[in-house]
Amino acid sequence: MSDKPIYVTEPYLPPLEEFIPYLEKIWESKRLTNNGPMHEQLEEALCGYLGVPEIALFNNGTIALLTALQALRITGEVITTPFSFVATAHALTWNGITPVFVDIDPNTFNIDPTKIEAAITPRTAAIMPVHCYGNPCDIDAIQAIADKYNLKVIYDAAHAFGVEDEGGSILRHGDLSAVSFHATKVFNTFEGGAIICPDKKTKQHINNLKNFGIVDEITVVAAGINGKMSELNAAFGLLQLQYIDNALQKRKALDNLYRLSLENVPSITLPNSLCPRKHNYAYFPIIIEKNYPLNRDELYHFLKEHNIHTRRYFYPLISDTTQYNSMNKQHDLSHAKAISEKILCLPIFPDMEDATLKEIITLIEKPTK
Repeated sequence: MSDKPIYVTEPYLPPLEEFIPYLEKIWESKRLTNNGPMHEQLEEALCGYLGVPEIALFNNGTIALLTALQALRITGEVITTPFSFVATAHALTWNGITPVFVDIDPNTFNIDPTKIEAAITPRTAAIMPVHCYGNPCDIDAIQAIADKYNLKVIYDAAHAFGVEDEGGSILRHGDLSAVSFHATKVFNTFEGGAIICPDKKTKQHINNLKNFGIVDEITVVAAGINGKMSELNAAFGLLQLQYIDNALQKRKALDNLYRLSLENVPSITLPNSLCPRKHNYAYFPIIIEKNYPLNRDELYHFLKEHNIHTRRYFYPLISDTTQYNSMNKQHDLSHAKAISEKILCLPIFPDMEDATLKEIITLIEKPTK
């Protein structure tokens, strides 16, 4: 194995010389932030690429999620998944909202709609599911519950850029969807994020909130935040967008090679490929079953010794962290708990070479303690 560490993901970087003209335009305009021309161009380009009506760019995905909750004036309790990155629950907590964790479907790793109704109380205001690994949630079942109980639905769609179902982008579902453009994501702007908005009125409200609640020089209508994306980040996004389809094709090829190579390895289970109309192949998780020569953590350390830096996404569960482990003990999270102790995400990124992947497969096929 190469001396260079191999991580779960590496950002796709277009040729540096192609970024220089964007920088020159920014320097010439002297517009570094505050909805400059690059920012406006990226919003328009993303609406076209994703097929969504409106999009509001943010400086990161967490601030986008925080603001989505603010925009819908959510209070009280929100039902969500424990099997996610902690930012999902943190966005609720920073808004003074109590996260209520319910179990996941062990086949999809997404929130289990059949467990949601039992967690609804008079204080429940919304459901916040996560499209885990970019696999779409059970949209219809979740929306039916929301309609029945008059709840809002905010999707944490951090993993879901470019994913489509038969009707188009899955980002169009729910009242709002928040997406991340962090450097580790399929599409990135170094740091960044966005909220998918259903109409111009909602987008304008969100734009006010991400700019301190300011409407004009003398009018402040809400306790907003500074969530604006800079021109530098927007410019990088415009360049990235030119390469995204090629990057997704490379990810798909790596996903296929992993599946062909690992499908017959004893005690390694490959999660079901949910086969939306268009996937983004954001992650490649595997399940380490009990008869495998190493347990999940032993395999994690074994691969790390060979410069393969996998990730235990998501371990521990959010509900098992110090911040949240005193909450919601009444809800059974056994599926989420079991998956979190067996799952391992392997490296997958557009510039990853087939030879590297095959070396990883060899290590998994014949591990040693």
